[in-house]
Amino acid sequence: MKCLILAAGYATRLYPLTENFPKPLLLVGEKTILDWLVDDLASSGKIDAFIVVSNHRYVGSFEEWSRTKTQNITVLDDGSTENDNRLGAVKDIQFAVERCQIDEDLLVIAGDNVLDFSLNRLLEYAEEKKTSCILRYYENDEKKLPRCGVVTVAEDDLVLEMTEKSPTPATHWCCPPFYYYIRKDVHRVREGIESGCGTDAPGSYLSWLCGQTRIHAMVMPGSRYDIGNMESYRHVQTVYKGITKAGQSSSEQ
Repeated sequence: MKCLILAAGYATRLYPLTENFPKPLLLVGEKTILDWLVDDLASSGKIDAFIVVSNHRYVGSFEEWSRTKTQNITVLDDGSTENDNRLGAVKDIQFAVERCQIDEDLLVIAGDNVLDFSLNRLLEYAEEKKTSCILRYYENDEKKLPRCGVVTVAEDDLVLEMTEKSPTPATHWCCPPFYYYIRKDVHRVREGIESGCGTDAPGSYLSWLCGQTRIHAMVMPGSRYDIGNMESYRHVQTVYKGITKAGQSSSEQ
């Protein structure tokens, strides 16, 4: 299985901090955001390679970071140079699938989220369901729902519908940017784009795909920290203050 990390955004809401530096490589505690994600997933033994899709501006930073890791990591440059000419997340998925000739199950994740639980739980869930799978969490704040991917789910976790940033969301179940695609669905990304699915938000492909095949949604077993602006970055830094690279607080050592 491969893991594709979407990291080609420009994080303009974090300028000047990210004007010349990629958001996924910002420190949270004593590790970068990417370190938290990659180290967790590597512990499963299920992923044999990681693929990071970057833009042209930041590709050098990701290549330098990859040389500090023991995992098999490939860094791709999608060729975009600024926010106005970015490809969009779905086209970055297509780009990576075709460039790396991916012909197996694929975990697609955003490179700017920190989790207080292991994503290995999603891998185990997908193995049980034998379908493409996502995570879902219940969002109480109705004001946040129009900015999210929202799913309607049956009692057996089957996804009935997903909408991206709808002004009239159907439920309070939100889908964070972590998607497990089985092999046959990996090969349908181009079909989804040609059928008119959106390409900017990563969930747009999922929104199209759930109308074509069975997808299941696992309830998220913890919390995530979506680092979108300076306020959210300061908050996660506070939460992870004193957490070491081994995952313990300094007071526990």
